[in-house]
Amino acid sequence: MKVNGKHYRTVWMQGSTVYLIEQNLLPFEFRIFESKDYHDTCKAITTMIVRGAGAIGATAGFAMAQAFIESGGDAGLIDKARSEIENTRPTAQNLFYAVERVYHAGMADGQISVEAAIAEARAIADEDAEACRKIGELGNELIKDGCNIETHCNAGWLAFVDYGSALSPVYAAHRSGKRVFVYADETRPRGQGARLTAWELENENVPHVIIADNAGAHLMSQGKIDMVIVGSDRIAANGDVANKIGTLEKAIAAQYYGIPFYVAAPVSTIDFNCPSGADIPIERRHQDEVLYQCGPGSDGRLQNVRVASPGSQALNPAFDVTPAALVKGIITEQGIFHPDELTSLRG
Repeated sequence: MKVNGKHYRTVWMQGSTVYLIEQNLLPFEFRIFESKDYHDTCKAITTMIVRGAGAIGATAGFAMAQAFIESGGDAGLIDKARSEIENTRPTAQNLFYAVERVYHAGMADGQISVEAAIAEARAIADEDAEACRKIGELGNELIKDGCNIETHCNAGWLAFVDYGSALSPVYAAHRSGKRVFVYADETRPRGQGARLTAWELENENVPHVIIADNAGAHLMSQGKIDMVIVGSDRIAANGDVANKIGTLEKAIAAQYYGIPFYVAAPVSTIDFNCPSGADIPIERRHQDEVLYQCGPGSDGRLQNVRVASPGSQALNPAFDVTPAALVKGIITEQGIFHPDELTSLRG
């Protein structure tokens, strides 16, 4: 993806430093965050400097590689770092997938190899970008000229190393000359749709509009939405899908109005060791994300403003689970599958 004429990935590693697009500042400011060690990289994941399934996975892989660099050959430190990295975000399957791969690559044959760990982390990032490119190519086949698409949260290039998952087919369709229009859910409480998805679509010159989270069913009832495409942070073996809170409501409404509901995700997001959505851990985040909103003040600096009753507290589950029965198809880099066909992808 290009920003101001320059191509960027969401995360990359040079030497022992991990570089990330600071997503908490978007769309008001574009800045690169430099993470010097794995502790800083863990913090970047926890505080959502980086967020989104593939981007979290790649960042976690780089954090694991940093731990090998910093270990001085101490296997105990590497194991400690692995535990810390895995505890940053509990729902995102790509995180665990990447950490495991880098850890085993760096510890192959009982020998600690910093070079092997770094190479594996970079390979994971490259694979994520290529998988998302293919998702766009395959998903484009589902999009007709003149299609109106609703999406929830941000599953664009910011959520992955490049291209994105749910937005990758949209970008491919737009670039192929198809007329597409996107209804971007605002995605409270952090507003990833209003802030990030809308910013991406604007950069790509894709026609779009931001809608309130509770407007989707109304627009569906008026025939203004032809399909829904969302991403996922973890897909269970039975096809149940964990995604940003509010996704389940869209899926229920889409089924009621006969609108196809698709999930786009690389195969690395599928957790074959997780039998169903009931087994997916749901992250609970701080209540302040619900009680406060962030934006630029009169001086242009970002600030938090309370938007809820001063005497009230908030509950903030970050994800919900959409049952496989509500999902028409899962768009992966290996093809488009019905949820009950996922076991054929198990390596």
